[in-house]
Amino acid sequence: MAVYTEVSDDALTAFLSEYDIGGLVAFRGIAEGVENSNYSLRTTQGDFILTLYEKRVDPAELPWFLGLMEHLAQRGISCPLPVKARDGDALRQLCGRHAAITTFLPGIWPRRVRPEHCGPLGIALASLHAAGAGYAPRRPNALGPAGWAPLLAACLPDADAIAPGLAAELNAAHDSILAAWPVHLPRGHIHADLFPDNVFFLDGRLSGLIDFYFAATDLLAYDIAICINAWCFEPDISLNVTRARTFLAAYAATRPLDAAERAALPVLCQGAALRFALTRLFDWINTPKGALVTRKDPMEYVRRLRFHMAAPDEHAYGL
Repeated sequence: MAVYTEVSDDALTAFLSEYDIGGLVAFRGIAEGVENSNYSLRTTQGDFILTLYEKRVDPAELPWFLGLMEHLAQRGISCPLPVKARDGDALRQLCGRHAAITTFLPGIWPRRVRPEHCGPLGIALASLHAAGAGYAPRRPNALGPAGWAPLLAACLPDADAIAPGLAAELNAAHDSILAAWPVHLPRGHIHADLFPDNVFFLDGRLSGLIDFYFAATDLLAYDIAICINAWCFEPDISLNVTRARTFLAAYAATRPLDAAERAALPVLCQGAALRFALTRLFDWINTPKGALVTRKDPMEYVRRLRFHMAAPDEHAYGL
């Protein structure tokens, strides 16, 4: 989350007049993340999140994201529920941007991941995959394998300024991963960005999943690989096998993994690491000066990529 578009008091008041959620009490920007402009919104009826959509989000796809969240929330997944205005539409315009209000989820995200976080995470991800099966619309993953080459091309001229030899390393990894990428694994709707700051805990229990704006229809096990990258590494980029084993066992207890998914785990983890290395590198190079946004170090994911490229098989992840 971030703030790229400033919202004036007058513009916000006019925007809220189209809803039945009470009068404005408090409003502030949220500086975490890198994709959209997000605000914490409190009215006389409660707490909400206001999002103005920026950058990679295609406005034509916003109804898909909002529809998926509504579908999941109705099936017991604790995720933001889009708030509809009086005309029945959850998607509107504010300050020249598409915008939506969603419900607020209580809890905090884990600044220090522990194994006890990883079991609930596995259950929640598997439950999300199961609940999403009934949502008929499909959305190709714009940041799946087909989207990596354009990102790589955009980053290559500046990559070696980040680390010598990085351009050649990313090129070689990209070609190797695509050559081995599985195509016949189980598919469905995936979150595709389930990092610790998108998972809330309250009183020791997982209380919610947020930020569905990278969700897509893709390999379910690719979502697992994204979570391994995001949740199971120590600061020195060594894999915490206890976390990985706990996460995978909890996931499989809800949705068992087939043999092909297990065997594909190393290359799926490679692809997930490459995807986030490339998007972080792109943002590192292109984030505008003065934006209220926290840039993220692309080398953290380059180092994860190196680990996965050396992993001999799925047993490296505790299976």
